[in-house]
Amino acid sequence: MTLSLRRPIPPPSARDSEAKREAAVTTLYREHWAGMVRLSLLMVGDRASAEDVVQEAFAAIYRRWDRIREGKQLPYLRSTVLNGSRSVIRRRKVARLYTQPTERPVWSAEHDAMVGEDRREVLVALDTLPTRQREVLVLRFYLHLSDAEIAQTLGIREVSVRSTASRALSALGRKLEDHR
Repeated sequence: MTLSLRRPIPPPSARDSEAKREAAVTTLYREHWAGMVRLSLLMVGDRASAEDVVQEAFAAIYRRWDRIREGKQLPYLRSTVLNGSRSVIRRRKVARLYTQPTERPVWSAEHDAMVGEDRREVLVALDTLPTRQREVLVLRFYLHLSDAEIAQTLGIREVSVRSTASRALSALGRKLEDHR
């Protein structure tokens, strides 16, 4: 008895389905990779972690493509990126409990050149907000999502989106005033 190490060749319909999935995820990747990295960067604060989060999100969407309803892939991707960013933030908080305090992450030269000093102050202040408030502001002002889309992405009600945004903007304004 001999064992074959080769995988069986899938039937043509399965190969067609796989090719369609690859094409669809590739298109989604080309159109939204940079925006998803920027979204995660605003949440986690460093590009390497942001790229890791986005890569994991695209791997997850590829694995689950057949189970995601048509037209819901982009909201699913956004949610996955936000969830991955939350996980990075949580892991950092746990790590800080068991390590010596260090300085805040240093912004890269590329990042400083892109956003300028005023925007950097806003990003630093944004980083001090609670996670939910930061997510709502990033989704509203960076991705220009409607309250309904934000509510769907975060799994909360629209009225919660509006009240969270209001509280976040007030807190952000106070932090920026204190800084000046």
